[in-house]
Amino acid sequence: MRLRGRKNIRESLERQPDLVVLEPQKLKGRWHEFFGNDNPIRIECGMGKGQFISRMSANNPDINYIGMDIYDELLRRGSEKARALWKNEKGQDDVPNLALVRGNVEFLEMMFEPGELERIYLNFSDPWPKSKHGKRRLTHPRFLKKYKEVLSDIGEIHFKTDSLSLFEFSLNSFSAVEYQMRNISLDLHRGGIREDLVLTEYETKFVGQGMPIYRLEAVIGEKVQREHRRSIAEELEKQASRGTTRNYESGFDSDTDDE
Repeated sequence: MRLRGRKNIRESLERQPDLVVLEPQKLKGRWHEFFGNDNPIRIECGMGKGQFISRMSANNPDINYIGMDIYDELLRRGSEKARALWKNEKGQDDVPNLALVRGNVEFLEMMFEPGELERIYLNFSDPWPKSKHGKRRLTHPRFLKKYKEVLSDIGEIHFKTDSLSLFEFSLNSFSAVEYQMRNISLDLHRGGIREDLVLTEYETKFVGQGMPIYRLEAVIGEKVQREHRRSIAEELEKQASRGTTRNYESGFDSDTDDE
């Protein structure tokens, strides 16, 4: 019965070539052809059941989104969720700016050309709490270097987790590879649920339990790094003119960031 169930899921995915990509390496360097436009491409690595990436695609039709996971069942759930959302809110059966990909982050550079992605979302990744599994964490320096290879000159990484230990590990990892960080939050929803952000399934659950959510943005591309340094310099100049000493270089205290 289990084999039959897996076969049915696979067949369901194979019938959705407009939305589901089972062999992403074949589209390396050709993702804009798949979407049929030159809009920016953003990917969620480890999309879970697809709530976040489906909502992002519906909210931002001028941006292309990719939800990636290694499990067929999650791709199936994600496809159902995305199609239902677009049908209910936009009255159409297709989801033109979303691709659900079966893939492993380990092989990201085999799926995308350098500069092909604009943003990477890492939402509630497995914390791998045992120290011997540190290299499996998606914010380990070896993964961060992979991300830089496929991100454009305005490339960013947006990271959220409920794990304080993973967040601390990630702060150190981003610093180790000298990626600049901004909009660092140690309790993202402390003043109430952020209506300007899209929540994942896990996030909705954790916030309901009163758990803090940790978040940061890392600026990776050369162009966005220059803009970030310029904004810091301008803010420090304003602070100096007012005689205050707030340290904006730390990246902390963000209440105006968005997804």
